[in-house]
Formats: sequence, structure tokens, C-alpha cells
Amino acid sequence: MQLPPLIQTFVLHFGEMGGRWGVNRTVGQIYALLFLSDRPLNAEQITEALGISRSNVSMGMKELEGWRLVRKRHLPGDRREYFEAPDDIWQIVRTLAEERRKREVDPTLSMLRDVLMEQPSGPEERHAQDKMRQMHDLIELLTGWAGDVQKLDNASLMGLLKLGAGVSKLLEIKGKLTVIGGGKRRNQATDEGEI
Repeated sequence: MQLPPLIQTFVLHFGEMGGRWGVNRTVGQIYALLFLSDRPLNAEQITEALGISRSNVSMGMKELEGWRLVRKRHLPGDRREYFEAPDDIWQIVRTLAEERRKREVDPTLSMLRDVLMEQPSGPEERHAQDKMRQMHDLIELLTGWAGDVQKLDNASLMGLLKLGAGVSKLLEIKGKLTVIGGGKRRNQATDEGEI
């Protein structure tokens, strides 16, 4: 199966980007091919399209299944396994975010919680714990927000993203109104962490 130039460009680029995202080039190419395909593909078709070995396809598929980015399909009258990527781009993003959180963020939070429960032995460790507490609190805040965003339906998520710079402009205006309305005193809602 010869890939059309447009598809080949995307597949090759995804392979190169894979290394930057923590997966090898072959896994990136396999995923790009499945993502663009208008039908499920079996391992032989993937091998032929990408010019890679069957064992590389097999290992790549296991990794993609581990990330929950592909699913197996069986076609009537065919004993081979076929693979496809989800059609919903938002579901792909949600899955990636959840898997990255489980693999990267959760272990860091766990370590920070353990270290913060330890009794510091002196000023140096107290200082270090204060820094780690700041990191922990920020990560907790971000993961809580990300969890809330994960629950949004696609239309609401799109609306949130379209707000973009409008949110920062709104907060800037709110800050100016607080100064005008209350002199130089701080806004109570802001002090309490509310917006």
C-alpha cells in the first residue's frame, strides 16, 4: 500500500514528533496512519504502508493499546485483528491527558505528599519542604482544574477554549474595577481565591 503524499507527510512528521512526546518514531507513525485511515487496518496493512517489520508493528500496537489510543476490531469473515483510532478528537485528547496524568503527575504528587509528611531535620529541609508544598499545591490545583475540564462535553470544552485571551482581559478589568471601587484595598474574593 503506497501512502498518498499528503498522508505520508503527516505520518512522517508524527513519527519525528513521537520522540519529543515520549514514544518512539514507529509508534508515532502507526498512530498517525490509524488516525487518518478511513477504515480499520490490520498488522499486515500497517507493515506494508509504513515499510516496517511486523514485530515493530506488534510492539507499537501494544504500546498504543496501553495508552488506550487504539482499539481492536474484528471484521466479519476475517480472523485477523484490525485496529482503529477513536474518531472523536476530543476523546483522544482526554485519553492522552488522563494517561499522562497517571504516568507523570500522580507519581510526583504521591512523592510530594510523602515528603511533606516527614518531619524536617533543620532549616534547610524546612525551606525545601516549603518549596515542595508550593509545587504540590500548584499541581493539585492544576489537576483539579484539568479534572473538571475533562468532564465537560465537547461543545462546552470548545467554548472554554474559544474564550482564550478573553478570560485574562476580564480578570484585568476586574482588577482595575476593584482598585477604582475600593481605593487601594484588595478585593476580598481575590484574597479568598475566588474569581
